[in-house]
Amino acid sequence: MIPEENRFESDPAEALPEDPGLPEGWSAQAPDGGDGPTVARLTDLLRRHERAGRGWATGSEEDILVEVQGLEMRENIVVRDESDAIRAWASVHDRAEGRMLLVHIVDRELPTDVATACSDVLFEWAHAQAERVGAERRLSVQQIDTGAFRDDERQHVWLEAAGFERVRTWWQMSRSVTAEEAELVPDPARWEQDGVVFRLVERQGDGMPDEGDLRAVHDVLEGAFTDHFNHAEETFHEFLHRLREDPGHRWDHWWLAEVDGEAAGALVGTVSESTKGPDGSYVAYLGVLESARGRGVAKGLLNTIIADAAVSGRDRVGLEVDADSPTGADGLYVAMGWGTKYVTESWHKDVPVSG
Repeated sequence: MIPEENRFESDPAEALPEDPGLPEGWSAQAPDGGDGPTVARLTDLLRRHERAGRGWATGSEEDILVEVQGLEMRENIVVRDESDAIRAWASVHDRAEGRMLLVHIVDRELPTDVATACSDVLFEWAHAQAERVGAERRLSVQQIDTGAFRDDERQHVWLEAAGFERVRTWWQMSRSVTAEEAELVPDPARWEQDGVVFRLVERQGDGMPDEGDLRAVHDVLEGAFTDHFNHAEETFHEFLHRLREDPGHRWDHWWLAEVDGEAAGALVGTVSESTKGPDGSYVAYLGVLESARGRGVAKGLLNTIIADAAVSGRDRVGLEVDADSPTGADGLYVAMGWGTKYVTESWHKDVPVSG
């Protein structure tokens, strides 16, 4: 019986046909864990994928390690050529019930026919993993959720050929931060305005966050996103494990907003480290319960992370917004100084699960 936390097939040979259609001497196999050469090569593939899709790269070895070492709810496959060099890579993440995330990257230097053959193998493997995960979760349909840069035509062609549908557009926004904005709020750790208390999650004597506060953040975000596009409920364990894997995770970037003594808003931030110049902050999650909307909770939380970034010597705050969001959140972001830096897309495929 597969442990509950790992529903994937770990052996690529079990998920692919005997002849997957690769060039002679090429193979599809699991990567060699988190060893140096493998991580370096996957990082190079990721960065060249980003440059081709949006013009610049931000991917790091830390990002790769999340995928290849965060194995509790992930699995990976690589395609190696006849010289044993990695030429393609895919990662799947059992994100939540009914939702499986897919990373799909093929070497940009390959001829079109060989690159397409590699892509087909990655998609076939992902399809088999979706069937496996869906069966383990006793579902009739398992969604594969993957992304693409808006201008990456090669990826779009492959996704359409594999049966994926473009379902959503996302604006990746950024806002500059000045040192003077440290004064936006009295103290990013705790402040109050119009009856709303904004504060960091409390810490215990050992420095770890209070579990009750962490559960409050989880509950607020689940409640705030219930009606949002493609929301899939995560257990507290899934939520906590996933966010802690982020290379930019910091416990002192989790804020709660309390209205009348009850948690009604939450913001989870991360650090965007930079090898050139100051680091930045990133809004990974921002949610406000419907009952508290109109009280300035979202704006207060955003001002808090901006002020925190300024205090910390960072020069920007980034976030992602649904271009089709019915809440009009983009209007608030634009009014507070955010602008779109680049655009990404969500592509989905629903995989029937056999009984």
